[in-house]
Amino acid sequence: MKLNELRDNPGAVKERTRVGRGIGSGKGKTGGRGVKGQKSRSGVAIKGFEGGQMPLHRRLPKRGFTNIFAKDFNVVSLGRVQQAIDAGKLDTKAAVTVEALKAAGVVKRVRDGVRLLSDGELKAAVTFEIAGASKAAIEAVEKAGGKVVVQGAQAE
Repeated sequence: MKLNELRDNPGAVKERTRVGRGIGSGKGKTGGRGVKGQKSRSGVAIKGFEGGQMPLHRRLPKRGFTNIFAKDFNVVSLGRVQQAIDAGKLDTKAAVTVEALKAAGVVKRVRDGVRLLSDGELKAAVTFEIAGASKAAIEAVEKAGGKVVVQGAQAE
């Protein structure tokens, strides 16, 4: 067998039906759409319409709401911070702020601040000045010899 002899098994690929190409094709004239009416025209998609019955999306109850005042934090793990320190992108002597994390490429864009989570392990003693941190993250940082300064009293 040669590469130029490779092909599908006969009948494996079915050719698409060319609709509306004369009555001799069997799919001419109306092109399989029946006659007249909205659905025989082009550009019609009646999504969610159930023939006058109340559609499913209107039968189900509404739930919840979107809090327009919710803060949108960048979530950063301790492991990711340690990676940046190991790569020499973060200075352990200076305080780690949002701007420092952005400059190091840890966060792409600054939202409403950074929230620190405890995934991974931190070996360096670092001071964090951030918007929020989990209790486990604060404990892990203090265990490594650093400290966390929460700037909006948003520790939980």
